[in-house]
Amino acid sequence: MPRSSTPPAPPTVFQPFNLRSSGVLLHPTSLPNGFGSGDLGSAAHEFVEFLQKAGQRYWQMLPICPAGHGYSPYDSPSSFAISPALLSVESLVDSGLFSLSDLGNTRDGGSTRRADFEGCLEVKTLALKVAHGRFVQSPQHERSAYEEFRHRSHSWLDDHALFLAIKDAFPGQCWTDWDPDLRDRKPAALEQARRDFANAVDFHTFSQFELARQWAKLKEHCVSAGVLLIGDVPIYVSHDSADVWAHRDVFCLAKNGAREVVAGVPPDYFSATGQLWGNPLYRWPALQKSHFSWWIARLRTCLERFDAVRLDHFIGFRRYWEVPATAATAEQGRYVDVPGEKFFAKAREQLGGLPFIAEDLGVVTEEVTALRQRFSLPGMKILQFAFDDHNGSDYLPHRFEANTTVYTGTHDNDTTVGWYTAPPPSDDNGRAWHSAVRDRVRRYLDGDADPIHWKLIRLALSSVATTAIIPAQDLLGLGSEARMNTPGTTDGNWSFRLLPGELTEGVAARLRHLCTTYERLER
Repeated sequence: MPRSSTPPAPPTVFQPFNLRSSGVLLHPTSLPNGFGSGDLGSAAHEFVEFLQKAGQRYWQMLPICPAGHGYSPYDSPSSFAISPALLSVESLVDSGLFSLSDLGNTRDGGSTRRADFEGCLEVKTLALKVAHGRFVQSPQHERSAYEEFRHRSHSWLDDHALFLAIKDAFPGQCWTDWDPDLRDRKPAALEQARRDFANAVDFHTFSQFELARQWAKLKEHCVSAGVLLIGDVPIYVSHDSADVWAHRDVFCLAKNGAREVVAGVPPDYFSATGQLWGNPLYRWPALQKSHFSWWIARLRTCLERFDAVRLDHFIGFRRYWEVPATAATAEQGRYVDVPGEKFFAKAREQLGGLPFIAEDLGVVTEEVTALRQRFSLPGMKILQFAFDDHNGSDYLPHRFEANTTVYTGTHDNDTTVGWYTAPPPSDDNGRAWHSAVRDRVRRYLDGDADPIHWKLIRLALSSVATTAIIPAQDLLGLGSEARMNTPGTTDGNWSFRLLPGELTEGVAARLRHLCTTYERLER
């Protein structure tokens, strides 16, 4: 588990979702920016001001941890760290450790629809290295905040920085391919690595320090504007991560660190062979024996940054689909139960509350629903899913319970415009289904003259759901070109970016008017 000599006392956790309100879903990388990808700088602060003008209570993000394969924030080398892609170069200049002249002519003007993550990371790594070189030359008395950050975050930061320093020295290697003593974390090997890679360890520590400083500044702005932040915790972590390397005892691994079983989804209507995700699975008995300390430390770190958290794949806290690591598909798997009730009871005790949204999409059993309701966690409803069943579905607003978070769509859906205007499938059955869905949409929304994205926004805001979250792409009526992610694909995802000035005063005013109409503004 993340190492700490004395467990912290349970904090007083603010409980959101107790007032009828709404918010916007937008990952910071999707903000307009001049260095390849959105960040925590001026555009983020301007977005906070937009939310305030629009009467929004929440800014929901995707995971802010470093991105992994395909630049996915759901496949991270560290679930505790902040992604260097979110670094604001302009804010780094304000620290006095860096000058834009150090970069040369690298700005893109922020006027492209797609983020350039490769270029972004190249520029920001260079900026951090220059700043770090100057920082280490600063007088010792100017480093007190840095030392305090190291001490406060050491339970995860030491392993994270050392892991990345070793990865720098052996690029392209999974930790399971390192020297066995390093792979197995022999104390002498770890101490030698800390000496050999001391500068790289300090660089990665400094990077997290600077990112934490910029995050704190953004969070302070949110507090002053009355905007709450909603984070996102993926249920699984990447195998090639500091988390798994440092905490092998809580993952299902062989003696050499290889995966024994992996996560996936069984065959269903959408896939005859299921989905093989490949993430290592947890040893829940070992976690329970430790009072779930690794998981609770992860949630505690997230709640230090966010006011509330979306729990990805909530179904996996009740049971998961286990597939042998050698399997070619997810067909040859089995369901394994999880002690979810004991986990959430301990989390509530340790964290002082459970400010979570349960992402309960998929095949939801009675046991999953009972677990969510046992701890009064709001579930999720997606309006794009409401019209598939001609007999109606639980995603139709008139069937909602109040303790719900409703979305027009999520990062895994097409935009509302893209979804509604998509051409029909080529087969007869597909065309019939496509036509029936759109007919049900028209009948349910009869009399509303707005374009489809504002129809669904109005439907979300007018519903009984306590919380409504609207993706920024839907506020602008953007099509499929603005989709954030297409599950099952690896190319072209996560890179959507707003253009400068798109979120206008008019958009803010229209959204605020609807929130006033449907009593989603605090009085």
